[in-house]
Amino acid sequence: MVKHALTFFLAVILVLSATEVFSHCEVPCGIYGDKARVEEIHEHLTTIEKAMDQIKTLSAAEEKNYNQIVRWVTTKEDHANKIQDIIYQYFMAQRVKPVPAVADEAVYQKYINELTLLHSMLVSAMKAKQTLDAGHVKSIHDDLELFSQSYFNEARDKGKSKIKIWKKDSEKKSQ
Repeated sequence: MVKHALTFFLAVILVLSATEVFSHCEVPCGIYGDKARVEEIHEHLTTIEKAMDQIKTLSAAEEKNYNQIVRWVTTKEDHANKIQDIIYQYFMAQRVKPVPAVADEAVYQKYINELTLLHSMLVSAMKAKQTLDAGHVKSIHDDLELFSQSYFNEARDKGKSKIKIWKKDSEKKSQ
């Protein structure tokens, strides 16, 4: 009997102390799948879009299924959190390297542009959690495309730049 109680106690301790394992480390191990992370963000966006549609459909039904609505809200928020984790834990903390302001102007502007796009995606993911506005998902798609062009140098390879350059509101007004 004591043996079974001890086994049960150890099993409970193991389950309660288990933590979620993420797909990448901060060792740094030197193993990076940048394009895989971008694809992963696209998959999360597709899930968020479906969740938004399901929440709207279920909420409009005459007989509401609150259990399913809550499940879709939770799914939407989980996937938005995963996007934020990829952006700040993978790209911002590990992959987009700081560039001093005294560096080559083009290199520094590329760095600022990429940080700005990543920040914009973080804010849009936050807003996607708060609302059912699919515009926030589209914003992430658009910013992710621009970030990918800059990060992977795809715009340069195509011979034209499609990179959105961030400017302060005061700079926009003066133009």
